[in-house]
Amino acid sequence: METDATFRGEGRCLCGAVRLTATKAGRHVDACHCATCRRWSGGPLLALDCGTDVRIEGGEHVALYDSSEWAQRGFCARCGTHLFFRMREGGGYFVPVGLLEPAEGVRLASQIFVDSKPAYYNFAEATTMMTGAEVMAAFAAKD
Repeated sequence: METDATFRGEGRCLCGAVRLTATKAGRHVDACHCATCRRWSGGPLLALDCGTDVRIEGGEHVALYDSSEWAQRGFCARCGTHLFFRMREGGGYFVPVGLLEPAEGVRLASQIFVDSKPAYYNFAEATTMMTGAEVMAAFAAKD
């Protein structure tokens, strides 16, 4: 069931080998400025929280990279498209907002690792902002 807070998003990699369906994609875009996300995406990672209800077709083409103790990153092994950031505990998916169509009605809502953000860009939107230490403390509080 779709609510105002979520939508059904579908997307595919550049070559079409992998298709992804998120039945409950959130409408709040989160920006991560950590060095790992910037290295992975070439800039901040702009992603939607899609929860655990994500279906992947063409999974044999998905390569996984263990990018930290708490998460994996998935990408198409054929064309390199970034598909998701997945939490190890709980299995929640964060999907790049540009991958999902339609991505209407979404807005930039929060930024994390703002203390790692380089000085050469800023977002104009007013958002919730958390430092790396605040993010780690929030993860620890969930344990």
